[in-house]
Amino acid sequence: MAIKIRKEDALNYHTQGSPGKIEVIPSKPLSSQMDLALAYSPGVAEPCKEIEANVENVYKYTAKGNLVAVISNGTAVLGLGNIGPEASKPVMEGKGVLFKKFAGIDVFDIEINENDPKKLIDIIKSLEPTFGGVNLEDIKAPECFEIEQTLKKEMKIPVMHDDQHGTAIISGAALLNALELVEKDITKIKLVVNGAGASAVSCTRFYMSLGVKRENVVMCDKEGVIRSDRDNLDSIKAEFSTDRDIHTLSDAMSGADVFLGLSAGNVVSQDQIKLMAPNPIVFALANPDPEIAYDLAIAAREDVIMATGRSDHPNQVNNVLGFPYIFRGALDVRSTAINEDMKLAAAKAIAKLAKEPVPDIVTKAYGEANLGFGRMYLIPKPLDPRLITTIAPAVAKAAIDSGVARKSITDWDAYELELQERIGIDQRLMSVVIARAKKDPKRVVFAEADNRKILKAAQIIRDEKIAQPILLGNKEKILALIQENSLDLEHVTIIDPLEETEKLDQFTKVLYDKRKRKGMTLTDASRLVTQRNYFGAMMVEVGLADAFISGLTRDYPKTILPSLHTIGVKPEAKRVAGMYIMNTDKGPYFFADTTVNLNPSVEELVDIIGLTAEAVKFFNVQPRVAMLSYSNFGSAQGDIPVKMAKATALAKERYPDLIIEGEMQANVAINDEIQKEIYPFSQLINRRANTLIFPDLASGNIAYKLLSELGNAEAIGPILLGMNKPVHILQLGSSIREIVNMVAIAVVDAQTAQS
Repeated sequence: MAIKIRKEDALNYHTQGSPGKIEVIPSKPLSSQMDLALAYSPGVAEPCKEIEANVENVYKYTAKGNLVAVISNGTAVLGLGNIGPEASKPVMEGKGVLFKKFAGIDVFDIEINENDPKKLIDIIKSLEPTFGGVNLEDIKAPECFEIEQTLKKEMKIPVMHDDQHGTAIISGAALLNALELVEKDITKIKLVVNGAGASAVSCTRFYMSLGVKRENVVMCDKEGVIRSDRDNLDSIKAEFSTDRDIHTLSDAMSGADVFLGLSAGNVVSQDQIKLMAPNPIVFALANPDPEIAYDLAIAAREDVIMATGRSDHPNQVNNVLGFPYIFRGALDVRSTAINEDMKLAAAKAIAKLAKEPVPDIVTKAYGEANLGFGRMYLIPKPLDPRLITTIAPAVAKAAIDSGVARKSITDWDAYELELQERIGIDQRLMSVVIARAKKDPKRVVFAEADNRKILKAAQIIRDEKIAQPILLGNKEKILALIQENSLDLEHVTIIDPLEETEKLDQFTKVLYDKRKRKGMTLTDASRLVTQRNYFGAMMVEVGLADAFISGLTRDYPKTILPSLHTIGVKPEAKRVAGMYIMNTDKGPYFFADTTVNLNPSVEELVDIIGLTAEAVKFFNVQPRVAMLSYSNFGSAQGDIPVKMAKATALAKERYPDLIIEGEMQANVAINDEIQKEIYPFSQLINRRANTLIFPDLASGNIAYKLLSELGNAEAIGPILLGMNKPVHILQLGSSIREIVNMVAIAVVDAQTAQS
């Protein structure tokens, strides 16, 4: 679905904290005078001399092998045109972020104030010693063709203009699979291309590499069919001109098997789609509006196979499926180029992956249980974690086989593990959760709607269709805050508990029935349900909402108590517990108990292990549990080591299928080498712990807060475990982003509860 972006939100995103989206982080310790001496003078002289002796050592001693330059002069920024190099910088930084997120590749974005192709070529060539690869971006046609072709000839590192080749590779994969479904021979199909810019030309050339015949191609621009008798044809358009007696797009569409649009929105009609051959393939890739709307194309022809560049329709052609992994494979074999063989290998790998069974993590993320190869699923989804381990090896092999690799890979299984480690294969956890929430948004009631952060988060989750917010509080105050902060929350439900007489009567009776044998009087119940934490929790209990969020402005114990009184714990659970997800550069770690149980007993720890393990599985991660202490397997005495050892033994009996080890120190739990050397019997060897159970609330709480502040880890939580219905308590003072993350978790929690 299309996300509504507001100017204020976009500007705030780019200014919050440090301006922009990127920073340089040292990869080596710099904590002592010795470290500094090794990093710079005099120690740095040693790698310099090694590189001088053998220039290939630059890959051994510097970051060159994992560093890509994203370069633009800002002359053809998507949707914005020639806006200049400075204005293009946010786009280039964004491209760098995608490289890092999806393939673990570091990027320097370089915006160059030069429009002369020859001078631009010279500038880029001069940067070769710094980078392992060059990604050209948003350089206008036809200059972009000359620039890329010259650089590819004259540089010995991989160069690719993604605007040209990214769409070609991804749509090429979709074309191969679409033709297979309709049983058409690629050498015989008739192709119509609408658009004659860099991407359209590159796509057409790539389709010809896949097997499309030149004589079966018709290309159109704003003036109609590009004919050889047209005046002033440049060399690029002349390459695709025709002598046939066809002049308009409608003429070209008659009997065509495939339409490829890389032009402008809404320029193709239903009548033109009807002119096409049986089982037409329509790739309408103009953004944000395709050449013909998806619904119109489907209505025009039941047999049409449709792809667009939009995420709210099937078969999204998204360049992020390609460029991160193509460069990853090229860098890992020190390729001197990204050649046609490598691009073909990428397209075929993408096409092949779409035919394989789709893992649960993907089907759950997109809420499509029957996701599988077919007309509605020609290419994989962008969040598929298998992309890096499918495309990068295919590209690397093609580089080796075609003779452009300077480094070989012999152990491909080890390479796959290396790829997973580079990005932390589960780092996209919240992306998957949010995508899954969007497939079936639920009603989420906020107890603290008279707060700017809550209202801003409510706007985001409404706009992005993550949830349907319900706001509790004084209506006048809430509406005043909305106006004061220029928020758009029109049509969002606002409820003032004090004005809901019927609901208050209903909630009073329900609460009294639940608590009358626990010391609560009818008068107590009547008074309590007017409080928003009771009122909101009761809305979930009686089915007027699906999930409850609170805790931003009140301490945890006071916030959780009303939910325990109204909703209670699951019948099979003896208690509740709190868990944090710590998103680190090594993937997610799950910490428990961090918020509820002060000093759990052995039995209580075992219950916490069970609750936490189930929660980890909820996020499609296999739990590997470490019981933490200041002792390793009895190496030190004390109440905590004894308690954790007993809990480990009892948990192994109760959960025989669970990987669990302990008691052990935290560094040992996540360090394979220490375990192999000193504790070779550990069940966590080669299966690093991802679920850490703390001996008491103090240690868990201290650990997650230190890691989030000093370790640059993102804390997601606290996630309340064991409640009978979805209730989640925010950390005091949570950010808007943290609130949105918690809402997404609550929605998926509700989806699971209702399934």
